[in-house]
Amino acid sequence: MTGRAATLRTPAELIARGLASQDSLPDLEQVAARYAVAVTPDVAALIDASDPNDPIARQYVPSADELVTHPIENADPIGDHAHSPVSGIVHRYPDRVLFKLVHVCAVYCRFCFRREMVGPGKETVLSDDVYSNALDYIRTHPEIWEVILTGGDPLMLSARRLKEIMTDLAAIDHVRIIRIHTRVPVADPARVTDETVAALKVRGATTWVALHVNHPRELTADARIACARMIDAGIPMVSQSVLLRGVNDNAATLEALMRSFVECRIKPYYLHHGDLAPGTAHLRTTLEEGQKLMLSLRGRVSGLCQPDYVLDIPGGHGKAPIGPQYLSQTGEDGHDRRYRVVDYCGDVHLYPPAE
Repeated sequence: MTGRAATLRTPAELIARGLASQDSLPDLEQVAARYAVAVTPDVAALIDASDPNDPIARQYVPSADELVTHPIENADPIGDHAHSPVSGIVHRYPDRVLFKLVHVCAVYCRFCFRREMVGPGKETVLSDDVYSNALDYIRTHPEIWEVILTGGDPLMLSARRLKEIMTDLAAIDHVRIIRIHTRVPVADPARVTDETVAALKVRGATTWVALHVNHPRELTADARIACARMIDAGIPMVSQSVLLRGVNDNAATLEALMRSFVECRIKPYYLHHGDLAPGTAHLRTTLEEGQKLMLSLRGRVSGLCQPDYVLDIPGGHGKAPIGPQYLSQTGEDGHDRRYRVVDYCGDVHLYPPAE
């Protein structure tokens, strides 16, 4: 009886599986020396090796393009360090914190904004002292209503450890929401066991799960079952996606992705503009392309399927909605100050101001 297939972690393994060419080995070894590589069996099975532009491969298989770093790119593109009062905590917004529990993932995305901070050779999990200090910070800041578990991927932790962490957080009176950011239901759906789901449910706080998916093909039957296991247990889910060139930068793919989320009972939440992480320029779109796509979505899909298109402002200044503008005002100097409203077809209509 053969065991379960192993995660592909080296360029040589990717080449042997037919997911990269032999002549790319020198470049890919340079990439792998700097940025972590991991492609799980579930993800590898989704890749069409005959398609050089396969949208799944573009997300997970390293490319020589990652060796090119542009001057505008930054190892900490959204300014985590500037808002880290103690190790493991990022406190950017008043009522919520990021709690970076673990620095490993089931898969490593080629566009990851924390790519300099995660993977082999980096700290794996928080030490007991760092974890304790982070909890103390949350306890002594009563304005913190929500704790977002991230990393890395918190669902890489055992069910036992997850239960301990969830229980510790739920015991803090002012923490009412615990949100988990993960790719595991897609990358390794077998990890979402009944024990994992039970660990995520605690008395004293409400659990939400934010699932990162960028292409509708990632929502396989197994991924949907993993998500349903959490949702059926009463854990609500939202989505996070990144707008990526050659992956989802067309209206039909975004439409299919957002509809797939809603069909899975996952509410579309954020569509992120690509961050200025080193070696990711080949995957970033322009802001104008993103706004055009969001305008096209407005008329193509239900309101249930509309994510917020957001930009994480470099330097740690938080997220800003950057979708298309539908409202402007006519007239000058106080005359004829009616509003111009653009509908989903692009037609302009006038709306009177309040009297």
